[in-house]
Amino acid sequence: MTHVIGVDLGGTKTAAGVVSSSGEVLASETIPTLNRAGGEAILDATAALISGLVERAADAGVTVSGVGVGSAGVIDAAAGTVVSATDAILGWAGTNLAAGLSARVGLPVRAVNDVHAHAIGEAWLGAAAGSSSSLMVAFGTGVGGSFVLGCAPVLGHRFVGGHVGHFASPYATFEGVPLPCVCGSAGHVEAIASGPAIHESYLRFGGSAVDAVDTRGVFALASSSTPDGGAAATASRAAALRAIDLGAGAAGQAVGGLINILDPETVVISGGLADAGGLWWEPMEAALRQELLAPLAQVPVARATLGNTAAIVGAAKLVL
Repeated sequence: MTHVIGVDLGGTKTAAGVVSSSGEVLASETIPTLNRAGGEAILDATAALISGLVERAADAGVTVSGVGVGSAGVIDAAAGTVVSATDAILGWAGTNLAAGLSARVGLPVRAVNDVHAHAIGEAWLGAAAGSSSSLMVAFGTGVGGSFVLGCAPVLGHRFVGGHVGHFASPYATFEGVPLPCVCGSAGHVEAIASGPAIHESYLRFGGSAVDAVDTRGVFALASSSTPDGGAAATASRAAALRAIDLGAGAAGQAVGGLINILDPETVVISGGLADAGGLWWEPMEAALRQELLAPLAQVPVARATLGNTAAIVGAAKLVL
């Protein structure tokens, strides 16, 4: 039986696992990503992670035949190089990811963007399993996505396909001014629908940073029926509810528009916000459904099911 290593290389942590040809993760490990140390240091650490798993597999009588990597950044999947990356990983742009890892571990390596890897995993074994086409959109620290045909993501001519957080949203304004986006532009979906954007909306709506220091705090405050602290806390809770509803509405409208364009068989919603419960999911899906053209009204919309293993499994599928 063929076994490969799947790697999920993100801005804060790198996870990897030994994956069978059926998609079973037999063993896995996680290390911090050396995101301030530059590309070569990250390749060294990732190679050590892979080599350790190869040794564990060998001890169990399993031979590893290749490595698939889902990495943060715009990844040239043909050349295996990092075309561009944000400052979340300093010195990552320009790294020869596939060849650099291959030289270090002595195995063939293929690479793709991490959100595409996540979508491949969900299309193969997760919420979109068995679908001829699927659209996956992830809402978390950022907003990303992937349109998958069979188990092959549509990467785009310049490998930028899937950056669904970076088109205009009518929600992404405040007092008539477009909200700045992390990409350097303004008025984009990510500027209003990401996790950090919800916290920023909460503060703009008069919520106190003391009552909610981050997005998790916004959801905790919104879920509290009797916040401590009197009128001020009640006002903060109202701001939290408003911010979540706004971010969820923006997310749903964006996904609905993408469904109208792409007509996928199945839609998968992933990321931390997708797991935040009904406070986010219900207004998100309501906005999504409201956006749809009539023939698309019954399109299935599901939460991702593979969790933290999705990108590992999807990356492994690249070489299985």
